[in-house]
Amino acid sequence: MKFFIDTANLDEIREAYDMGVLDGVTTNPSLMAKEGITGEENIKAHYKAICDIVDNNVSAEVISTDYEGMLKEGRELAKIDDKIVVKVPMIKEGVKAIKQFSAEGIRTNCTLVFSSGQALLAAKAGASYVSPFIGRLDDISTDGLTLIEDIIRIYDNYGYETEVLAASVRHTMHLIECANMGADVVTCPLKVITGLLKHPLTDSGLAQFLADHKKGNK
Repeated sequence: MKFFIDTANLDEIREAYDMGVLDGVTTNPSLMAKEGITGEENIKAHYKAICDIVDNNVSAEVISTDYEGMLKEGRELAKIDDKIVVKVPMIKEGVKAIKQFSAEGIRTNCTLVFSSGQALLAAKAGASYVSPFIGRLDDISTDGLTLIEDIIRIYDNYGYETEVLAASVRHTMHLIECANMGADVVTCPLKVITGLLKHPLTDSGLAQFLADHKKGNK
């Protein structure tokens, strides 16, 4: 499973990368705004700064919702760095754009996916990644993890190469369940990744080891 971090915060990205487990970064306009990054040139520069930290897979989202606008934006984003994956919304014009980007060799991440039918369309159009938002489904009393399971089964049935990128991951159990199901990628906040480190028996065991060492080495 690949671990992506869902943030535009450079310090968080560096921290995750320094752990040695980071495979990529996903961003969106909301995350950029949270970091105070505004203006086209500043946003592009920030994407480049992210690319300079990580080894690959930096999802950069288009803002346009029309076909020609998405193509123009996506091509410009792809020029920033070879690590860029153009993030496209799951709408009719977005599916068309994904098909064209695929023909041009530009990697894509189809975002805002909430059904297996949407995921099927994205795969048929040639998306590199599809991003089902499990946390947001949970918020409306729908099981987001069931959607991950359904998409994986459909893709396996037909041999689609599109990778299932579990998004809107809220906690460590989301991540573990996605791993059990065989999701290709999970994207989440840094706290979810670092949360995997925690176990009370690890803490108590380490404390005991250190206490015993201190007793014998005064």
